[in-house]
Amino acid sequence: MALSVEIVVVMGVAGAGKTTLGQALANRLGWLFVEGDHFHPAKNIERMKAGIPLTDQDRYPWLQAICQEIKRLQALKQSAIITCSALKHTYREMLRAEAPAIAFVYLHGEPALLQQRLAQRQGHFVGTDLLASQWADLESPPPEVALRLDAAAPVETWVLRVCEHLGCGDLGG
Repeated sequence: MALSVEIVVVMGVAGAGKTTLGQALANRLGWLFVEGDHFHPAKNIERMKAGIPLTDQDRYPWLQAICQEIKRLQALKQSAIITCSALKHTYREMLRAEAPAIAFVYLHGEPALLQQRLAQRQGHFVGTDLLASQWADLESPPPEVALRLDAAAPVETWVLRVCEHLGCGDLGG
């Protein structure tokens, strides 16, 4: 089944479940999964490990790298699920400029839930100390975000809702 969307960006603050949803959705659709965190320059990772929030200037090379990946995927005609916090409207517009048929899925949740998830997360460079700065930077996603999902819902519910929204029905399931 051909979908009108080629790239889905799963967005939200740290701990929302972007990677979990991205991997599950990519498996369901048979699409490539791209972890946006892998595109952070080493300088950004060191800042975040130290609990120092990123600025727009810090995020720009990371977003540029994700944009380059989107261009590469489109040249290959490869559909993909990409994780990216995409906290600000300008960030989302950068991504949309590369893929007009992009769909944004926003995972939102209560701060206490996300704080708990981050506290339990092992081996990741973003910890609980960065959550407040991410909330401060998050510009409530307006209409360019196609679908909003509750971060507290089960993964299966997320995947079902995204598939319903994209019109992929029972594909892969």
